[in-house]
Amino acid sequence: MQELRVVGVRVELPGNQPILLLKETQGERYLPIWIGAVEAAAIAFEQQGVRPARPMTHDLLREVVSTLGATLEAVNITEMRDGIYIAELVFGENRVVSARPSDAVALAVRTGAPIYGAEELLDEVGIEIPDEQEDEVEKFREFLDQISPEDFGAGSGSGGAS
Repeated sequence: MQELRVVGVRVELPGNQPILLLKETQGERYLPIWIGAVEAAAIAFEQQGVRPARPMTHDLLREVVSTLGATLEAVNITEMRDGIYIAELVFGENRVVSARPSDAVALAVRTGAPIYGAEELLDEVGIEIPDEQEDEVEKFREFLDQISPEDFGAGSGSGGAS
């Protein structure tokens, strides 16, 4: 497993589909995951320090896990099956819960849990960005600094699949 960090989320045009971009902490591969608008907003809210008046679903889940005395030890993005990424929430002592990567990452950014990607998955779908395209990644980061969670349609009540 390779440790990944969240680069951020953005909306891909023309379809207005949010994308989560992860990058190896000790490598050059990126892992793009198309996600739902609600999950994109949840990740963006946390990255930007936005605190809604009422807890979002991922905030609630963090509180439930904590209240039950558990700790999210890691998020593992393990494979892609039929074009869908598969992730696991690892609570230790052989306690593992299957999850969508978008939900798992939204919870990880709230708890500080590390995110890992399976080496085989990164070999299969990881993208290396050559040096000449690094400015595109920098533009992506600049975009993330300027976008607001409302740009993802948060609060619309529509669910997204990832």
